[in-house]
Amino acid sequence: MVKTPVRATLALAVLSGALWASPAAADSGTTPSVWAHRAEVTYGSLQQHLYQGPKEHGLYLEKTPRKEGENPHSYLWPLREAAAATVDMSELPHVGARYDRDAAERFTTLRLYFDPRDGRPGYDSYLPAPLGRGGDVFYDDNAVVGLSFLDQYRATGEKLYLDRALETYRVVGRGWDEDPAKPCPGGMHWVDSPGNYMRAANVTGLSAQLAAELYAIERDDRYLASAKKWYEWNWSCLRRSPGLYDNSREDDGTVNTTLWSYNSGAMIGTATTLYRATGDRSYLERAVEDANGSLTYWKQGDRLHDQPAIFNAFYFDNLRILDEVRPDRAYRAAAAAYAERTWKENRTPSDGLFRFQPSGGGDHDPAAQAETLEQSAMVQIFAGLATDRS
Repeated sequence: MVKTPVRATLALAVLSGALWASPAAADSGTTPSVWAHRAEVTYGSLQQHLYQGPKEHGLYLEKTPRKEGENPHSYLWPLREAAAATVDMSELPHVGARYDRDAAERFTTLRLYFDPRDGRPGYDSYLPAPLGRGGDVFYDDNAVVGLSFLDQYRATGEKLYLDRALETYRVVGRGWDEDPAKPCPGGMHWVDSPGNYMRAANVTGLSAQLAAELYAIERDDRYLASAKKWYEWNWSCLRRSPGLYDNSREDDGTVNTTLWSYNSGAMIGTATTLYRATGDRSYLERAVEDANGSLTYWKQGDRLHDQPAIFNAFYFDNLRILDEVRPDRAYRAAAAAYAERTWKENRTPSDGLFRFQPSGGGDHDPAAQAETLEQSAMVQIFAGLATDRS
């Protein structure tokens, strides 16, 4: 996601006299400083209960308390979300520099999941040897890893992170389906496996977002062409209505109609980034249409509450990207309402950990194991509200 570095944003706000001036901060009755405090407290609990420390290579547990038979370390996706959360912490006003070293460590640890794989490299779903047994290369996982490298590149200016994002772009590019005989040809495979039968909205939208962000930085037309092609497939083949995207198409034409909030978000973020990078207003119009349509749907009843917390973190982050270009108080209000409710209802005060249903969302389950994935999601959401100027 294209995130404006917070330190630069603060400087611009001071110059314009706009720092903390927006009335939108009162949408939930919670100030940016309170959101920042909640982000710090939530991150502290993540580190205390799920981080395994330098002696364990900076890895995390999947869940706590760890049960017999469970992996000794987390899968790739939770580690990526811990990395994303730490970058967000490093961008908090006033205190962000405290977290710079942690953020750098996260990306060193993330590299432990990279497997050259005899010419088909990628980030394995689980640690390859010698630390683990390895796993498949899931293209959606690799796309979000690439997006995090770009966040860290923008935060630090270190070219290594840009190079790693370019590397993951090449990984996910292998996922594009070239068979013209399939229903709705194209789309991106979910996993690098001969047994894959699914072309999915998540990987296609997130890969499009990665390509769009790379184009915005590198101005290489290859990335623009990929971003447009991948974005348009989701729009043409999985878009049910404004802002709502079916989960996937199987090779036999069957459509999985499950809706997830992060699929809404990836398409909003991609369209906004394409607008910012190209000046083509049609992409901005699509982003706004999808944002309005998705909010109308997701705000009904408990729909956001019941989504996995990590999917909502993606969604709100992409609404912020759009809000930087075309402000709308409704975007922040939705995130603040969700965050306020989740802080009150899903957090266990004794340890500061968030617990959900097995889906990763829904009502608090005090007996559930707390997970790196959801704890990191809440850090991201709180930090986003702390640094959002809308």
